[in-house]
Amino acid sequence: MGKKSRKQRQSVESAPKVRRAEVPYVERPFEGIPAEPDLVAMREVIPAATMPVRTTEEYGAREVLLVTLLPDMLPALHREDGTVLVALQTRMHTGDASRDVAAALLDALELEPGTPLTTAELPEPGPRLQDVLVLDAPFEITVHDTFDYWLTEEAKQEEGVGHALEHANEEIVPTVKVDGVDHAYWVRMGREFVRWARPEDQERVLDALARLHAARASAIADGAKFVGAFRSCGILIPVWELAPGTEADELPGPMAAFGTAFDKALASTEPLTAEERRARAGIVSRQVALR
Repeated sequence: MGKKSRKQRQSVESAPKVRRAEVPYVERPFEGIPAEPDLVAMREVIPAATMPVRTTEEYGAREVLLVTLLPDMLPALHREDGTVLVALQTRMHTGDASRDVAAALLDALELEPGTPLTTAELPEPGPRLQDVLVLDAPFEITVHDTFDYWLTEEAKQEEGVGHALEHANEEIVPTVKVDGVDHAYWVRMGREFVRWARPEDQERVLDALARLHAARASAIADGAKFVGAFRSCGILIPVWELAPGTEADELPGPMAAFGTAFDKALASTEPLTAEERRARAGIVSRQVALR
């Protein structure tokens, strides 16, 4: 290496690095979005689902498809047919999941059709989903039993693509949205479970569960038992193990009845009894914090 080249290299290496601004931590990142519990469920406990959303006029009034997962954990994909897919399950995370998804969404809008978003850098502070999306539009989640939403029909016919998609589909844990019950998802993992994402404050949900558990009324259906809860993005996702063989279409009636009792327990302002406090401590010990 010549003297001039060495000097240039030394100059580059000695130049001060620009420090990127960090995104502030937000405990409940999707708060204020009507679909908050479903977004958390898509991020944490549902393998394959989609939710169409629309950006505001300021951000182009574009139709976008939020999804659980994309190939290779991509943050976003501008599909060949022009559809923009933005994933909630990705490898890169700041302290604010809403900012992460919004940054990927805005970057994906600038991509040419047929291009994945492969950036590995974390975003800096900027607009969040609450700023980017039309919040008074419907937020409707669709749970899928395949990852077919990844590709157009033409792309599925390409050599090797069909086999790769089939392999990915084999890894999906069977999951079904419980009909008529908001934010509740039946899952089969050897045994059957239901996971119910709750929008209420975590402490209130814990108190309500404790009241019901102490009264031996925490079973969501005949033969079911409350087994614990996931905690993520500032909300709780209580989990019940169901009677062996229980199917999702058997749950709407029992869950509606349980929901009435649960709402009553949520509304109670009475201090917890000693037995209820013990039940609450047991529930807290069975919480699993996700990410």
